[in-house]
Amino acid sequence: MNSFSYDFIDVKIPDFDSEFFGLWLSKVLESYEKEAGDISYYFCSDDKLLELNIELLDHDFYTDIITLDFVVGNVISGEMYVSYDRIKDNAKEFGNGVVFDELCRVMVHGLLHLVGFNDKTEEQEKEMRAEETKNLILR
Repeated sequence: MNSFSYDFIDVKIPDFDSEFFGLWLSKVLESYEKEAGDISYYFCSDDKLLELNIELLDHDFYTDIITLDFVVGNVISGEMYVSYDRIKDNAKEFGNGVVFDELCRVMVHGLLHLVGFNDKTEEQEKEMRAEETKNLILR
């Protein structure tokens, strides 16, 4: 049973369409022949995500997403903590200024980690970017 949930800790995302994201992210999982378990996205500020990054991973730096993997076999489950501040800044700095596109990229990035993709090495990062781009087209 697909179970995507979205919570907003200390930010608001205008016009957030949970139905759209649930349908799209389900399609992404189906394309990898994976089943959705409990998948939660928590949206927060830079400060909150930095606090979580230090607490959960002992990383003292800002990031756009933290993915906690609870995958069992083919059933994809996990929690993703997303900095909406980073998304807005990255959209300006790296993208075309469209916050929605960056939001989608970061959300699918977290899901790809749960599917099994990594981005620790340069080669893995190239593969991750290619998978993100491929899946953005599924929207």
